[in-house]
Amino acid sequence: MPPATVRSLLRSPSQLRREILAGLVVALALIPEAISFSIIAGVDPRVGLFASFTMAVTIAFVGGRPAMISAATGAVALVVAPVVSKYGLDYLIATVLLAGLLQIVLSLIGIAKLMRFVPRSVMTGFVNALAILIFIAQLPHLFGDDIPWLVYPLVAVGLAIIVLLPRITSAVPSPLIAILLITGVVTVFGWSVPTVEDEGALPDSLPSLLLPDVPWTMHTLSVIAPYALAMALVGLMESLMTAKLVDDITDTHSNKTREGWGQGIANLVTGFFGGMGGCAMIGQTMINVKQSGARTRLSTFLAGVFLLILVVVLGDVVGVIPMAALVAVMIMVSVGTFDWHSIHPRTLRIMPIAETTVMVVTVAATVATENLAIGVVLGVLTAMVMFARRVAHLTSVDAATEVDDSGVEPAEVRRYRVRGELFFASSNDLVYQFDYAGDPNTVIIDLSDADVWDASTVASLDAVLGKYRAQGKTATIVGLEGPSLERLERLSGRLGAVD
Repeated sequence: MPPATVRSLLRSPSQLRREILAGLVVALALIPEAISFSIIAGVDPRVGLFASFTMAVTIAFVGGRPAMISAATGAVALVVAPVVSKYGLDYLIATVLLAGLLQIVLSLIGIAKLMRFVPRSVMTGFVNALAILIFIAQLPHLFGDDIPWLVYPLVAVGLAIIVLLPRITSAVPSPLIAILLITGVVTVFGWSVPTVEDEGALPDSLPSLLLPDVPWTMHTLSVIAPYALAMALVGLMESLMTAKLVDDITDTHSNKTREGWGQGIANLVTGFFGGMGGCAMIGQTMINVKQSGARTRLSTFLAGVFLLILVVVLGDVVGVIPMAALVAVMIMVSVGTFDWHSIHPRTLRIMPIAETTVMVVTVAATVATENLAIGVVLGVLTAMVMFARRVAHLTSVDAATEVDDSGVEPAEVRRYRVRGELFFASSNDLVYQFDYAGDPNTVIIDLSDADVWDASTVASLDAVLGKYRAQGKTATIVGLEGPSLERLERLSGRLGAVD
């Protein structure tokens, strides 16, 4: 951690206490998540728990977004699950290592800059979809034939504590109090309810350094490369989107490029210690930043350290924590993460239909596939289509007849004034806006109020001039300058009539 951060925390005991307690709460919330994601990936729970430890500790030093939590995630688990089922654990470790290298390379060549092309409506859909997925992930702990009725009042008590305690005091994070209180009550009365140890075995030793036992051949590379690339892209996308969300919450700016290659380094470290890899986790990050008030790398570092201590040293104690307490915490994370303003009737009335459509597509695709990358990509593509349609309708062509008296005899001239941004969506119909047979022999196409953006527009203008030449008439393009003129002259092989 930077010395300035350490000095700042030492000068503020209240913030230091908040960072420490936030790390503890996040560590407790990470345990059932890591175990669940290990099951999804088809590996031993220890693989997911060790990944969460190494990811959190490493990213605390190399990441670009302070207070953001990285660990084993469901999205990464879904990507790597086929590798485990088909080829085994060693190939999974090799995949994680290659994914880390790819994340470093992609970040250094500037993939983080692509974040500027993600519209706010996609970001809103991303957040809302995550909130829904977090909530859905809690349902198996609430519904089923083997769920005792005591779970429901315990969850209700947990929710009440998390909501009401901050109105009395914020000295200690309310989720931590809820976990401790519910655990204490269940232990004292000896109630039989699902606990953390029911989710899977906890490790009893530290992770050890290892190399995957795979043949280092092109065949191995051909096997793991597609999964590694998918994992790298999913991890970067989730991490950069989460970093942007934390930027908005804390009103600060983070280094997205550093966050990208930091994720790569964290996955390399995780792979060398036998972990399943991961990326930023929005649920735990919201616990850390929004509910617990953490703002520095210390909380991220301590989350990893506390996680290791809890599962290795205090595994027996952690094992008796009722899942109801952790479910209550995650439900409140879901409620707090969802952007309720985005679905308020007044917002929906004033918001352009295109923006709402993009948000809905992002949410629907993400929830349906349980893959944030697919949801975001479809959301961005929908936004692009909507934007192209909107801009295309802003293009207009107006015609007027003029008299050119510069010659011996006055001649009639037809001037077409084209306005707007000309690109593939707006210029495809341009060829139909002219009266080739009815126009006089001299035609001027004035593009003073237009911009030429692509080869489709140049081809359309080329077709317009060609049709006038076929009628034996002279058509001239005027008014272009700068990049638009350069683009027109460079892309057209036949456009000679340009002034």
